[in-house]
Amino acid sequence: MKIKCIITDDEPFAVKGIKSYVEKVDYLELIGTCENALQLDAMLKSETPDLLFLDIEMPHITGLDYLASLKNPPLVIITSAYEKYALKGYELSVIDYLLKPISLDRFLKAVQKAFDYLQASTQNDAKADYFYIKTGQKIERIRLAELVYVESMQNYVKVHTLTENHIAHLTLKKVMELLPSNQFVQTHKSYVLNIDKVKSIEGNEIATEKGIVPISKLWREAVLEKILQHKLWSRE
Repeated sequence: MKIKCIITDDEPFAVKGIKSYVEKVDYLELIGTCENALQLDAMLKSETPDLLFLDIEMPHITGLDYLASLKNPPLVIITSAYEKYALKGYELSVIDYLLKPISLDRFLKAVQKAFDYLQASTQNDAKADYFYIKTGQKIERIRLAELVYVESMQNYVKVHTLTENHIAHLTLKKVMELLPSNQFVQTHKSYVLNIDKVKSIEGNEIATEKGIVPISKLWREAVLEKILQHKLWSRE
């Protein structure tokens, strides 16, 4: 498994050091370097990395502020000279936090965490075909093939399957962590959709066998790209 990564740091010496470490790890593939978060934002419009090495204190916008703005960020390893940002970094679910100067040994431990996480996610995506949820006093088994979409209801979610609906005490964020990312996409802050259950798309609405699922205007481009995945036939 190859892990595609991008280095973002405004210090050329730091970029050079991390790049030299990346080149020593056979499962890492460097696909780009950026001097700040604005350059990274532009690069993410054309590249899909698995892992970001992200500095914090950079011109225009900090690495943490930029990370907080991303809806579905890749894995992130923070590379910073400042320990004071560590708590905030972990609140944003970074995979690790490396303090500069970064030793090779510490770097290898961090990227191994990323490798293990991505490998486990890939295996789960390939093998899992059902899950369980607690609804009241019952524990229900839900097959992924029957799940159409999940709708957020504040601290609860409504699970819409082909035959019935279930209410569970879960957050949509937790649902996204549990569902295979290759089969499900978050279309809106309150909806997660099974890509295989799409019947048609019109404007900012997706028709399914169980009703209409909205698409957020901000996420529309990314959602359509994931749903269509080069399967759209056209004359172009």
